[in-house]
Amino acid sequence: MSDVKKDSTVFEDSIGTFLSPVTAYLADDSVSEVMINGPQEIFIERKGLIEKTPAFFRDEQALQAAVRNIAQFVGRRIDEDHPTLDARLPDGSRICAVLPPCSRKGTTMSIRKFQKGNPTFVDLINRGSVTKEAARFLDVCIFLAKNTIISGGTGSGKTTLLNVLGSRIPNNQRVLVIEDSSELKINTDHVVFFETKHGDENGNGAVTIRDLIRSALRLRPDRIVVGEVRGPEALDLISAMNTGHGGSMGTAHANTPYDALVRLETLAMMGESNVPPAAIRRQIASAIHIVVQIKRLADGTRKITNISEVIPEVDDFGRYVIHDIYKFIQRGRTQDGKIVGEFIPTGYIPSFMHEIETNRLPFTRDKFAAPDWYVKMKEADKKAA
Repeated sequence: MSDVKKDSTVFEDSIGTFLSPVTAYLADDSVSEVMINGPQEIFIERKGLIEKTPAFFRDEQALQAAVRNIAQFVGRRIDEDHPTLDARLPDGSRICAVLPPCSRKGTTMSIRKFQKGNPTFVDLINRGSVTKEAARFLDVCIFLAKNTIISGGTGSGKTTLLNVLGSRIPNNQRVLVIEDSSELKINTDHVVFFETKHGDENGNGAVTIRDLIRSALRLRPDRIVVGEVRGPEALDLISAMNTGHGGSMGTAHANTPYDALVRLETLAMMGESNVPPAAIRRQIASAIHIVVQIKRLADGTRKITNISEVIPEVDDFGRYVIHDIYKFIQRGRTQDGKIVGEFIPTGYIPSFMHEIETNRLPFTRDKFAAPDWYVKMKEADKKAA
């Protein structure tokens, strides 16, 4: 039995009784997240939709006992002086908790369950998250070492998509994966995983994502993958992308591809680098080649809604120049609320088309042709404007 399985078994045995009100949901593969809003209010996410459950904890003390036992097991601290917990469980699930008085309804906890198996493009295609042609294009981008940012909201599927893209990296390349809480399962021959380290009671000994990126640059990486960019490490990742580490990837919380670049810019300026905003903006425009936007739609489905190219320049007003290569167009909704739409090419041919042709990759220019109905719709929009 592996150490991970042993730890998981010990964990289940040691605190399973404390989490007994929600163990059935944790064991249910159709449930992706368990959300506890105080002892009397428990929600779950199933197939992308949130629903309330009849489950409850006996009282606030019972719920806090569960949280404290989890924290003790994973070597973290949660108490009145440190009322928050963010940790990874032995089975890979991620837990976040906040104690009162910061949480006014009582102890609030979320357990995002570990996804079993290694997801692939086939899985995403079968779920309707992406089309075969768009998946092939993303494969081309990975092969050509295009720096990629996956953008989306919480629970939209960014980590799953990053797993899929990361596992398409050629096996002869060295990949260094850096995360705050280790969640990625990139499946390739030469991959090294790094995880941040929290400081002790006095804040000593902490190792941040920024520290790990700087160390990674000295460990001969071909590509660097950052699980989530959410701090000043954005500047270090952008610098790495601009200095010979092509094909690097990361995720960011944003609603659109343009917003993703603006967020990276904001994060990069959070540090003490004193780099002028205009210089950071140009570095980002030069570093990022592709932004993949993924969303959880109103019907609970998760879909890639944009695959966009970032042009390595800014316009006269200092704005990023982005072109959608593929785009999801909603056409309507069924009577039962399901969203109906198509993920289509927009007609824009990426600026690196010559690289695709030079490398004789089986992805021809006609693959980017927009459907007639979309062309007519755009023409009508222009006339109306």
